[in-house]
Amino acid sequence: MPVGTAVVLPDSEQIQNPGFPPYRPRVSDLDPKKARSNERRIALLFAASMVGSVFAIVAYIVFPINANDPGSIRLNNLFLGLGIALSLLGIGIAAVHWSKALMEGHDLSEERHMTRGSEATRASAAEVFHLGNKESGFTRRKLVRNTLIASLALWPLPGIIIFRDLGPADQDANDVLRHTMWKAGTRLTKDPNGVPIKASDVTLGSVFHVIPEGLDDREDALEQKAKAAVLLMRLKPEDLHVSKGRENWNYHGIVAYSKICTHVGCPVALYEQQTHHLLCPCHQSQFDITHEAEVIFGPAKRPLPQLPITVDSEGYLVARSDFHEPVGPSFWERDHT
Repeated sequence: MPVGTAVVLPDSEQIQNPGFPPYRPRVSDLDPKKARSNERRIALLFAASMVGSVFAIVAYIVFPINANDPGSIRLNNLFLGLGIALSLLGIGIAAVHWSKALMEGHDLSEERHMTRGSEATRASAAEVFHLGNKESGFTRRKLVRNTLIASLALWPLPGIIIFRDLGPADQDANDVLRHTMWKAGTRLTKDPNGVPIKASDVTLGSVFHVIPEGLDDREDALEQKAKAAVLLMRLKPEDLHVSKGRENWNYHGIVAYSKICTHVGCPVALYEQQTHHLLCPCHQSQFDITHEAEVIFGPAKRPLPQLPITVDSEGYLVARSDFHEPVGPSFWERDHT
């Protein structure tokens, strides 16, 4: 037989579809008492999930993390993890047990085909939901339904408590994020050695990675640097397009912009000298320094915040004030328009 020739068997020799095996009723199908017993087990598992969620919150409070005690970290992680694990496992095991023991267990097949948004299609979809509800017993088995809803409602609470506690307890998180170390008179210094920068040191086309003076003396230096890091560049004054109110924010063409990308907070560290564009290497957002760091490409939604600068009596570059808008990603609440 030539290679590539297809062989078509006659119908009598083709393997026939045997269909589904006969349905074998389960114990829950034959004995209502067993069905009720399984229903209680499922509800108990959902209740265990609720207990796990509450336990995780209580453990997080009862076993706080002490910076001077490594053992407190182990205890906090242990009990918090056990609570969250119980919460998730309770929901997962209960859902599987529900489907295996109480939902209808017959086999079915459905051909994949293109659907149209006609009235008949929507009516058919509604019928599928109705049958699903009937087969699962979601509305009929109130004990299972109510414990499921309660466990799902409690499950996110440990995460909410943990995320909220990431901010300082004695300060408003938005206020902390809104302000940096920069203030009027703070000198601009080189990162990482902290050497102050004179305006005469900044030549056309150069770029400096900048931190505020005194950063290394702070206990929270890393957190402060994450907000206050700045890029400093010098352009020809005539190349800058300055908006009203920002006329004195640069010094003879020297401009300073936040190094923290307004997309998800990556460091914007690539400067194209000829085009005066800043590039974020994470997701390729680009900012035009000649137009106040406006976004010209990429997912970032707002310009990099500009740090107003001038010089002091010794010729060193200093900040005029803090940033006039929040630095970093735009996903948290802010008043900037």
